[in-house]
Amino acid sequence: MEKVDLSIVIPIYNEEENLPILYEKLKKVLEELGKSYEIIFVNDGSTDRSWEIIKELSQKDPHVVGVNFRKNFGQTAAMSAGFETARGEIIITMDGDLQNDPEDIPKLLDVLDQGYDIVSGWRKDRKDAFLSRTLPSRIANWLISKVTGVHLHDYGCSLKAYRSEVAKNLDFYGEMHRFLPALSKAIGAKVTEIPVKHHPRIYGKSKYGISRTFKVLLDLILVKFLLDYRTKPLRVLGGSGAVLLFLGAVTLLYLIGVKLIGGQDIGNRPLLIFGTLFFLSGIQLISTGIVAELITRTYYESQGKRPYIIREIIRNKKLEVVNRGLVEEKVY
Repeated sequence: MEKVDLSIVIPIYNEEENLPILYEKLKKVLEELGKSYEIIFVNDGSTDRSWEIIKELSQKDPHVVGVNFRKNFGQTAAMSAGFETARGEIIITMDGDLQNDPEDIPKLLDVLDQGYDIVSGWRKDRKDAFLSRTLPSRIANWLISKVTGVHLHDYGCSLKAYRSEVAKNLDFYGEMHRFLPALSKAIGAKVTEIPVKHHPRIYGKSKYGISRTFKVLLDLILVKFLLDYRTKPLRVLGGSGAVLLFLGAVTLLYLIGVKLIGGQDIGNRPLLIFGTLFFLSGIQLISTGIVAELITRTYYESQGKRPYIIREIIRNKKLEVVNRGLVEEKVY
């Protein structure tokens, strides 16, 4: 398929009033940039007229691409579908509720040209309710930054710019779209953050609530595992198992000594239960780690995948930029 410079990916769920306004604002900004572009609206099972409006926009403007889900699968799934559909060298994501401002897109592109792979928006002056939205978000952002090592003020801001070769190599599910800058760490992407505008919602209702905080915490545990142990699960499971196995073995050997040498009754001692529990748990964790290693190898080998991504290869005095399909002379 023919490549374009920019792909704008926008998940849509019941945004019929915002869609025409967002389209006009986007078109104005993108036309002024002078780059080839496409606007991908991913309809995530809307129950209003959102899909009909997307179809109308695509009929009058060939730059508009519509992707329609059979039902509501969530923002992460919509974003993943948008990445898969995108033809752009650069992919920009944003919300469809008019709270992100299309006028910030040129700023994202300028910073991306400085050698970064992902530029994330930071809603520095956020226009949301403090207790139900802003405060939980700040706590989550601090925790995510500490756990992943990728320090951002605002993981939840949908307005981000990605190089295509990075975005298309990210695997994410569940509610993990907010963790994309952290997940990109696993493939060596350079990430930065810039302040962007944030507007109050005018039409429609917010789809986010404080209950999402608990989902974020669960996904954070998974992200930490994926970042550090995805290709080596035995290290975390086997390491914990080895510690428990050692503690259990020492405890049981001590009790055996007490029984054989001292002649004491150990049948009713709580220490026997703990020792047995540690020993069996250690064996179980080590066994699970071995199975996880086999599953990891099956995952990569069955699909022809590799646990690494090549950026470029120097061959015969030429630099092959693998993911972009470009070849240029390299003098060295």
